[in-house]
Amino acid sequence: MLSQWVRLAVAMFAVSWGANQFAPMQLVYREHLGLGSGSFTAMLASYVVGLIPALLYFGRVSDRFGRRAVILPMIPVGIVSSLVLIAGAAVPDLLYLGRVLAGLASGMAFGAGTAWMKELSSAAPAGAGARRAAVSLSAGFGCGALFAGLIAQWLPAPELLPYLVHIALMVGALALVWSVPDARGRATSGIAKSLSALSTPQFRWGIAPWAPWVFGVATVSFATLPPLVSESLRSTSVAFTGLVAALTLLTGAVIQPWATRWSQQDDAAGIRVGITLGVLGFGAATVVAYTDGALSVAAIVVAAFLLGSCYGILLGSGLLSVEKLAPADELAQTVAVFYCLIYVGFAVPFVISLLAPHLGYATCFVGGALLMLVSVAVGRKAKDRHLTRT
Repeated sequence: MLSQWVRLAVAMFAVSWGANQFAPMQLVYREHLGLGSGSFTAMLASYVVGLIPALLYFGRVSDRFGRRAVILPMIPVGIVSSLVLIAGAAVPDLLYLGRVLAGLASGMAFGAGTAWMKELSSAAPAGAGARRAAVSLSAGFGCGALFAGLIAQWLPAPELLPYLVHIALMVGALALVWSVPDARGRATSGIAKSLSALSTPQFRWGIAPWAPWVFGVATVSFATLPPLVSESLRSTSVAFTGLVAALTLLTGAVIQPWATRWSQQDDAAGIRVGITLGVLGFGAATVVAYTDGALSVAAIVVAAFLLGSCYGILLGSGLLSVEKLAPADELAQTVAVFYCLIYVGFAVPFVISLLAPHLGYATCFVGGALLMLVSVAVGRKAKDRHLTRT
């Protein structure tokens, strides 16, 4: 019989699959609906419209009423999101609604699910809950993009089949997680209070400044780079987009044990390694901007590996740091705030799509690397100054 944390991991895997199954569909919708890259990127980013309010609201609900009270209703919301995306093939404006609903389901799952995973992992070594949550989410993100891309490339009805697979996954997840006990009881007080972890210099300066780059680097990898070589790949461009997204996000899942180990030794060690890999990844992306043909395709693969490693290390390090800072009765809400910060990075490809026609992609990628370095350096300096003064 599957252990309780594994059953929860399946539910988190399924919802993150749904969050990213849309990523490789850009070329499908461009061909079938005539959507431009700007419209598709806006649809991709509209996910955040549902995500951030849901994270903030349902994190509090989870801390007050328990994790099951949020995770179980989340699954029908995820199913409805895929049904709406199916209808979007006939009414393109529904694609925005489908993405918002996918964000709502993710917002319900991420904070409550991460907190629940920690509680179900109480008998495991320190950091196991954060690692299991990060691996579940990253694996779902990667597999959703991979299989959606492969299905859309080589099977019929590309606007339908990827979403049916996700619906089947969600139904299976509901059956598995239904009997998982809630390790956290109902809170005795319903009075809203400020989150103590958010006022610490460790969070405000040691985590918040770089947090948006967690998904900033990942979305640049799978949303910005593949369309740059679509003309070279032609008939396999949809599958390649899915493969790049999968490589980015599954690399982030595989690297989690190292991320946790580094962060347990020194909170800043994992962040330094992640940022270094991110800068190298932006360097590989710059090569893509200056080349074409096989060389640019190879550069995208290298960039996906480097940016995916950056994403995974920063995600794992951030979750572990948040777990250390947050009291048990504030954990889901504090994790939710962290997720809100990292999802700000979903806007990075949209900003690049606006700036690139005027500045060029290479300039945008170099600028991204510099901003990432500045976010860490300034945040660390401010944190150290505050701690010294205190």
